Amino acid sequence: MRWLLLAVTLLSTAAVAQIPAAAKGYQRPLTRLAQQEFGLQAPVALFAAQIHQESSWQATAQSPYAQGLSQFTPATAQWITSRYPDLGHAAPYTPGWAMRALLRYNRHIHQRVKPWHARDVPPCEHWAFTLSGYNGGPGWITRDRRLAEAAGQHPDRWWHHTQHYSARSPAAMQENRHYVQRIMRTLEPRYRAAGWQGGPTCFAH
Repeated sequence: MRWLLLAVTLLSTAAVAQIPAAAKGYQRPLTRLAQQEFGLQAPVALFAAQIHQESSWQATAQSPYAQGLSQFTPATAQWITSRYPDLGHAAPYTPGWAMRALLRYNRHIHQRVKPWHARDVPPCEHWAFTLSGYNGGPGWITRDRRLAEAAGQHPDRWWHHTQHYSARSPAAMQENRHYVQRIMRTLEPRYRAAGWQGGPTCFAH
């Protein structure tokens, strides 16, 4: 038992070392906001991993096209505030707004991923579709699923099925697939090991 406790402690310490120091200050507000959007079982570690991938927890992060913790483009920021007025004015450089907008956009996409043939879309697949839509635009989810189905693959499954099909440019497809895989396979486990809330949304593939 002592060795097991030591192993768990070492794993947690190693995970914390791989997480930006700035993340700790956002753990409680992100947990609270995530529970408001997704309930008490919200996968907070997944959302933390997503913000890590987007901006490494830098509230002033800026790319040629996007801004803030959640890296919203100006067009998407304006769209989401018009679609969900309770978010208030677009403020991508304000951490509270950025986290709320990320969670709301995730929920918006997540709710629109419906099963086509199976009884449901398993959580592992559902979150992969959602993250792909966040990164590349939700319209691509349906197009990719149609291509997978036409190729004889399962359109209700992301891993090993839809993930291999898209009409995007090769560079855009590579970036989109890397986004999903890094968040779910690499970063989310780090945040779970470091004590961020939420059971695993996926398993090893």
